Amino acid sequence: MIQFVANYEDLSTDRGYQFKFHCDKCGNGFMSQFDASIIGTAGGLLRAASDLFGGWAGSASNSAYDIQRAVGGKAHDAALAKAIQEGKQHFHQCSRCGKWVCPEVCWNESAGQCDGCSPKFEQEIASAHAHAKAEAARQQLFDKAAKTDYVSGIDMKSPSVMSAQGGKAPLKPAFCSECGGAVGNGKFCPECGTPVKPKAASCPGCGFAPPNPVKFCPECGSKMG
Repeated sequence: MIQFVANYEDLSTDRGYQFKFHCDKCGNGFMSQFDASIIGTAGGLLRAASDLFGGWAGSASNSAYDIQRAVGGKAHDAALAKAIQEGKQHFHQCSRCGKWVCPEVCWNESAGQCDGCSPKFEQEIASAHAHAKAEAARQQLFDKAAKTDYVSGIDMKSPSVMSAQGGKAPLKPAFCSECGGAVGNGKFCPECGTPVKPKAASCPGCGFAPPNPVKFCPECGSKMG
C-alpha cells in the first residue's frame, strides 16, 4: 500500500531505480533521483568488459543480470519507499481531502489546502470576471441584433416572396378604364356603367400580366397557368 499519490510510473531498469509521481489534481509529474543498483552496475561493467575483450565475460554479465532480477524485489521496494519520501518533500497533502498536489499549480499556500478545497481568490475573481464579460458581450449582441431591422427592404407581397412561401401573388384590384373607379369582380363599372374588359392572366411565377395570351411568361419564362 502506497500512502502517497494515486498514480506513478515505474521507470526502473536493471541498472537502477527511478519513479515518476503525478499530482492527484492536475497530473503534473515529479521524477525521483536515479538510484543505481549495485548488482546492476556490476552487470553493466561485465557487459562492457565482454564487448571490449571479445565476449569472455559475457556469461558472468548475464549471471549478474539474473542475480539482479532475483534480488530485485526487496531492492525495488526499498528504492520505491525512498523515492516516496523524496516525492513527499515536493508534493503537499491537503488536510481536507487528503490529495497530494503539486505546489506549482494546485496548492493554496495561504489556506494550507489544495485549490479544489480552498480556491485561490485571485484566480476565481479573474475567471469570474472573464466569464461575466463574455456573457455580457453575448447578451449585448443579442440585444443589438433584436433592435436592428433586417427586413425593411423586403416586400412580403412580392411575387418572389409569395412563390417562396408556396403562395400566389395577389391580384391587383381592377379599375374602370373610363372613370378610374374600382370595379372589383363586376362586369360593369358601378360608377359609370362602362363594361369591364376581361383581365389578362397573370404569371404564377412573377405576377406579370401579358397584354396578349401566351404560353410562357415573357418576363421570367414561367409556364402560364
